[in-house]
Order: sequence, then structure tokens, then C-alpha cells
Amino acid sequence: MTAYAIAHIRPETMNEDILRYIEEIQDTMDPFEGRFLVHGREVEVKEGPWPGTVVMIGFPDIERARAWYDSPAYQAILPLRTDHIAGEVILVDGVPPDYDASKTAARLRESTGL
Repeated sequence: MTAYAIAHIRPETMNEDILRYIEEIQDTMDPFEGRFLVHGREVEVKEGPWPGTVVMIGFPDIERARAWYDSPAYQAILPLRTDHIAGEVILVDGVPPDYDASKTAARLRESTGL
């Protein structure tokens, strides 16, 4: 099942470290079959505050997403971003292709008695 690395970042000023991070990140993702799904795009905020932007990287599964994030190659360049850009990063499993939210709601109704 596809998994995602999602970052909500608030860049301030572009500098050499950030440019180097952007230049080098793809090489850290390639061994884990990671690919950018969203990167450098303007967000259209529909609800609530959302300062900054979003980055989304897809991986074939959660194990490869974790392995990429924890890899020596990625950890070596990570301070280039974290020293200059505030933000949060999460790893999350996607849902299967046949996912049906109404079935989830039915299970929640049954388990909560609502």
C-alpha cells in the first residue's frame, strides 16, 4: 500500500543550505522508490490557517518511507533544511484502492453504539 511523507513547511529566506538540500534530496529517495507528488506548489487554503506550503512524497509502502527518512544519506542532509525552515513532517500509510469511507463509518457506528 502506498505510503506518504508529508511536510508542512514555512520557508523564510532562500539560502545555500536550502538549495543544496533541494539539489540532493532526490538521490536519497531513489533507493526507496520515493517520488515527489507535491513540491514547490502554492496551496489554496479552504479552511483554517495554513502558513507555508506542503511537500508530499510517495513511497511504495511505509517500510520504505521509514527506511528513507532514517537512512544515513537523508539524515546527512536533513540539517540543511531543519536549520533554516520551520515545519512538521509525518509518515502515513495510504488507503487501499477499494477503500470506502461509508464502510468505515458503519464500523465506527457499530463500535460506538451511535
